Amino acid sequence: MYGLARPLLFRLDAERAHELGLRALDAAWKCGLNPLLASRPAALPTACFGLRFPNPVGLAAGLDKNGAHIDALAALGFGFVEIGTTTPRPQPGNPKPRMFRLPEHEAVINRLGFNNEGVDALVRNVEASRLKRRGGDTLLGINIGKNRDTPNEQAAADYVHCLGRVYPLADYVTVNISSPNTAGLRELQEEKALRALLGELFEARERLAPRHGRRVPILVKIAPDLTEDDIEASARVLGELGVDGVIAGNTTVDRLAIEGHPLAKEQGGLSGRPLYGKSTTVLRMLRSRLPASIPLVGVGGILSGADAAGKVTAGAQLVQLYTGLVYRGPALVGECVQALRHRREGVR
Repeated sequence: MYGLARPLLFRLDAERAHELGLRALDAAWKCGLNPLLASRPAALPTACFGLRFPNPVGLAAGLDKNGAHIDALAALGFGFVEIGTTTPRPQPGNPKPRMFRLPEHEAVINRLGFNNEGVDALVRNVEASRLKRRGGDTLLGINIGKNRDTPNEQAAADYVHCLGRVYPLADYVTVNISSPNTAGLRELQEEKALRALLGELFEARERLAPRHGRRVPILVKIAPDLTEDDIEASARVLGELGVDGVIAGNTTVDRLAIEGHPLAKEQGGLSGRPLYGKSTTVLRMLRSRLPASIPLVGVGGILSGADAAGKVTAGAQLVQLYTGLVYRGPALVGECVQALRHRREGVR
């Protein structure tokens, strides 16, 4: 079905197609037509962060920023769905156009800029979802950030506010300090700033855990553009503080892989096929520098089951998809689960 819809969607502006695609997905789910899009893969249970995932293939943050499509996305067979990035207050993001497809490279450039309706709207959507009202196997991650007009010196307050609001609903929470589309955000990855931010978030969790009767894992999402020294410093902080997990990584500002393309000069983060090698190298470096007790999530450039298996070989316990869905459609989910199943059976 996606093969029929894709040519039509690709005739539209990328962001418009994104919105239309999500609405169509919702409609298909409500009408019980999900099997025409993707069949749910057989379970491949995976333990990570103290949680049990029905399978290790998840949806990366950014596709459903407001948590308005959780049920339809979960029905595609994901083991977990990550929504957000959400911020304390609503914000429109950067001016349009701000999303561009590069089909020749199976890539996307976006400079959306944390456009979202605010954390209160996300909470309402999650509370209204069938996944939360009736339960379900698919786990829910919530990705949090800061408002663009919040100075970095006050960023921790934004993250702590969001953590408090989503804590009762999230199976895990991701701290996004790696988007290239919010000015100055990546400075929070620097060692001193990272240590201070995580310290405040962990203190907030100590207050929240007794109130809600559970300790929600906190993950950190980092950029693929860090230098080797930056990775060393980040790994040292993340290891010393005992973060629950690391997502490697976000989009890249590097344009080497698409040099000469008419859209290469567009500002924003590049995702898709050109990101695979760079993000996997960072993943491998982190695995060699972090304690084995800290799991990694591999994301960036997964467009096939073999790509997903490559992330696991590089050190990931879980993987996430986003741009691959634009080019391959929902069938990619099952293909990745099957590839990881074969890999696991081969290792045994």
